[in-house]
Amino acid sequence: MRILTLVPGGISNQLLFFPTLETLQQTYPKSTIDVLVEPRAKAAYRLCPQVREVLLFDYRDQYGLADYLNILGVIRDREYEIAISLTNRPAINLLLWLNGVPNRIGYENNGSWFLSQQVPQPTEGYLADNYHALVKGLKIAAPCPPVKITLNRDDIDWAQMEQQRLNIKDSGYILLYAGGSDLSISQGLETLYPLESWLEIIQGIRHQQPDLPIVAIQGELDEAWVLALKAMDNNLKVSRTADIGKLAAMIAGANLLLATESVPLQLAVAVGTYTLSLLVPSLSKRVLPSGGELHRYIEANTGKVADITPETVLKKIWGR
Repeated sequence: MRILTLVPGGISNQLLFFPTLETLQQTYPKSTIDVLVEPRAKAAYRLCPQVREVLLFDYRDQYGLADYLNILGVIRDREYEIAISLTNRPAINLLLWLNGVPNRIGYENNGSWFLSQQVPQPTEGYLADNYHALVKGLKIAAPCPPVKITLNRDDIDWAQMEQQRLNIKDSGYILLYAGGSDLSISQGLETLYPLESWLEIIQGIRHQQPDLPIVAIQGELDEAWVLALKAMDNNLKVSRTADIGKLAAMIAGANLLLATESVPLQLAVAVGTYTLSLLVPSLSKRVLPSGGELHRYIEANTGKVADITPETVLKKIWGR
């Protein structure tokens, strides 16, 4: 059996969809699962053992007839028996119908005309749970498992060498990340936190734990932010992670991740690292699992993460 899942969005969306892929693999252990995702999200699947092939399609673009015919051919060649679609674009679901995919499951919305089974679309709650609700269209009653990823040996080895380079292997370390994710940026949310506030938090942590290193994560788009913060605090350590696997391995070794809503936050959830996240109210219940002390957060009641005071963050870190 071949299964196709169609998952728009960036890397955070894909990570939140991993529990659904796990349930599909457990329910159909002999099946082959492929995903159709945007190019910006492809990297997520080096962490997902359930997926065999990653197909690319940018759901945000306006495609012509030739582009849709190309996707039509790709789907037809693989003879899928099940398709689970998160997209609300009727044209995409029409392609599944034209290909004769017998089981076409998706949310009940404006794009669901060509689906064989429609599932009511949740409007609130944890996104991983909402995505997982789609398996009800296959009469699967399993609960949503936690988000998990698989780290490869090379990435773990790289993280250990990086810890040695930074001289933090034996001391432990706190990671911080202040970038945003596609999920928050696409919704126009004010999730960025000021450099001056990060600096106060760093100084406050050092006052309490002077021997605990603090490491800023620098991704491809974060160089300006990290360089500016480093200029303000020369003792700050910086880890330049080349890809998502190495980033996940560094997060797995951390004592704590301080972050806004972002891919590193989702990776920390997946590897079980303690997190303290700074979030706007509309995101807190969407991007974090409920219950437990492992993943704590502070909500910006004004709707702007920048309004959260460093004092509030420090009190939360020390459990006050």
